[in-house]
Amino acid sequence: MVFAGIWDSWTSPEGEVLESCSIVTTASNSLLAALHERQPVILHPEEYGQWLDRDTTDPEQLKSLYLPYPADMMEMYPVSSLVNSVKNQGPGLIEPLTFRPED
Repeated sequence: MVFAGIWDSWTSPEGEVLESCSIVTTASNSLLAALHERQPVILHPEEYGQWLDRDTTDPEQLKSLYLPYPADMMEMYPVSSLVNSVKNQGPGLIEPLTFRPED
């Protein structure tokens, strides 16, 4: 899964370099709408070249990519609240939680 992002570098008159980046978002698809009104723009492999083309200077030429990713190509399940801290790392953070029926 590849998110569309932007990056820039700016040098102040004093020579200080500031680098910044951002993930581009769009309206949520039907699956993610219950969680948030926005979602990252997720690119399909055939769109990578268009997104990365340095000759594209008009943002309007990229508008066709700003679509919600198809909900049927995604999966949603609960995970541990440990994902809420950047201190926590590891593949276990995205393992689905399993629930036991109450006795």
